[in-house]
Amino acid sequence: MKKKIFVVRHGQTDFNKQGIVQGSGVDAPLNDVGRKQARLFFEAYKDIPFDVVLTSRLIRTHQTMEPFIQNGLPWEQHENINEMGWGIHEGKKSTPDMHQKYKQMVAEWTRGNFDARLEKGESASQLAGRIRRFLEHLKNREEEHILVCSHGRAMRCMIAMFKNEPLYNMEYYKHSNTGLYVVDYWKGEFQLQLENSIEHLELSKPS
Repeated sequence: MKKKIFVVRHGQTDFNKQGIVQGSGVDAPLNDVGRKQARLFFEAYKDIPFDVVLTSRLIRTHQTMEPFIQNGLPWEQHENINEMGWGIHEGKKSTPDMHQKYKQMVAEWTRGNFDARLEKGESASQLAGRIRRFLEHLKNREEEHILVCSHGRAMRCMIAMFKNEPLYNMEYYKHSNTGLYVVDYWKGEFQLQLENSIEHLELSKPS
């Protein structure tokens, strides 16, 4: 069965705005900007015949998809698309020392050491394992139009997998709050059709 999958990042939180690390351990709600982004996304895509919305277990994805859920769209939560766990960095504003440790971890990933992690954090291997399980789950679902709401790093990993690229390539992908990717699934293959679209946000800007 051919499927069309819409993958969107959650709306802005105050932690996003302030440069504070969230990860999977900080369950921050959307701020006013994030709620507006969610409304604009809904207005732009509400007429697509989605069959189901799949979110992480974190409130920022729930609130981003709330207009669809309130409109009656069936909703499921999936822990496998929670944000990456950043360990002792979660809840803290990035410092030069934290950034250096992050860069060292990414350098290890580029050398193929995907078990590298921040202290008490999650490794790239662990993240990839659960994202892979989620993609297998998508393949086996019966719906034709699936809406997914996840997180920055989790989606970086997901996009690299959609493209069959090496895991360290996830570092190249950055997406805006409510940035949208559209993926076709057909005969066992994912094909990316749209990347990090924020057209719905541009429509609200004065001309």
